[in-house]
Amino acid sequence: MKENSYKPQMPDVMEAIFDAAYLLFDLVAAILFFTFSKGNVLFILYGILTLTLCGGDAFHLVPRIIRAVHGSNDKIKRQLGIGLQVSSITMTVFYIMLMYIWKLTFPELKIPVIIEAIIWISAIVRIVICIFPQNNWCTDEGNMKLSIIRNAVFAVTGVGVIILYIISGNTYGYHMTRIVAAIIISFGCYLPVTLFSKTKPKVGLLMIPKTCAYMWIIAMGLQLLF
Repeated sequence: MKENSYKPQMPDVMEAIFDAAYLLFDLVAAILFFTFSKGNVLFILYGILTLTLCGGDAFHLVPRIIRAVHGSNDKIKRQLGIGLQVSSITMTVFYIMLMYIWKLTFPELKIPVIIEAIIWISAIVRIVICIFPQNNWCTDEGNMKLSIIRNAVFAVTGVGVIILYIISGNTYGYHMTRIVAAIIISFGCYLPVTLFSKTKPKVGLLMIPKTCAYMWIIAMGLQLLF
């Protein structure tokens, strides 16, 4: 049997540490939301939101951590592909939850019917597209056409949520307009990765600021909690 000569490179090790720290942050944050919510539906939803983000991303990040430590193989490639599909779906659910968090945070404000419809319809369409086997999640080539379509639809979902947090502005002094900045940062980093990472792997580094943007959103919820 040929001995595995793979040796982890420092960038891979650093990425693995970052990914593990991110998942741990989400898990701890979720525990804090549930522990200190005192029955407040808003913070229970924040906890569910955080667990959804953590659970979905774990499907993709855990194989990445294993790959960084032990190297790649066909099994890891398949796990990464399935993980991408799962995280794409849970990320969409994440934005639906952000809409409901907006409703609970600002109960005196009424969500425009057209915005709610846009968020729901675009989210459902994206989830359906993500289920198509034609996405070729587990191949190196993927499906560029479907990638562009599903992420264009996802961008519509994101814009809908952005509009909500622009509408609420600085209501109650919560400064939740920061979520607008976080979403813009996340999309600005995420879209190039999904479109070009298979042909230009270094573009994948943009996932670090994208991940930080999601951690920022969770941190805003913790700030409201405490």
